[in-house]
Amino acid sequence: MTGPVANSYDYWLLDLDGTVVDVETGYVHDVFDAVGDRIGYDFSQEQAEILWHGLGGFRNSQLERWNVDPEAFWTAFHDIEDGEVRADHAYVYPDAERFAGYDGPLGLVTHSQPSLANPVLDQLDIRDWFDVVLCCSDETGWKPDPAPVRTVVDRLGMSESDRGVLAGDGPQDVGAAWNAGLDGIHVERHGPDRRGMCVLGDHRVASFDELFATRAAD
Repeated sequence: MTGPVANSYDYWLLDLDGTVVDVETGYVHDVFDAVGDRIGYDFSQEQAEILWHGLGGFRNSQLERWNVDPEAFWTAFHDIEDGEVRADHAYVYPDAERFAGYDGPLGLVTHSQPSLANPVLDQLDIRDWFDVVLCCSDETGWKPDPAPVRTVVDRLGMSESDRGVLAGDGPQDVGAAWNAGLDGIHVERHGPDRRGMCVLGDHRVASFDELFATRAAD
């Protein structure tokens, strides 16, 4: 993995869902139909995709705008979703596959719980891309809290003099990077119009290819 941006960092951290991997749209709709049945709310397909991809801001705030209790939603969501089923419908973004050849320190910081993240990592055969994998929890902290980022940086054996970056598809990823003293890259998979906002970052791209392509002048 070469290019002007790739060569400017000593280590990389990545978000998982929406950044490295995603799932088929039909799976998203099926999950939200089941969650809606459980909590008595009829999610439209658009609402399901907004929540799944974190469009429009933080998910709990979005749920509250729809008069859906976040605690009830997440309880139902985690009861219903099965990691093995998710993995069967998951895929790796083609531009993220370049990290398979990255030979520097590489960490993963995800809000997906182990029961969901582990089957996806194994099914898609990408676990060995990462030197450290951290699934956030109440104990580790949640992005944009810098604590889980700093934990991964420590486990990678990086020092304050090493230059690092965290890339993700949501504002919480860039926020966590900046709060931890790293550069933040926003990978916009859906476009700012659909997201309803423009997420700031040290780099803002639609694809990792924009960052790592070697320029003709190099």
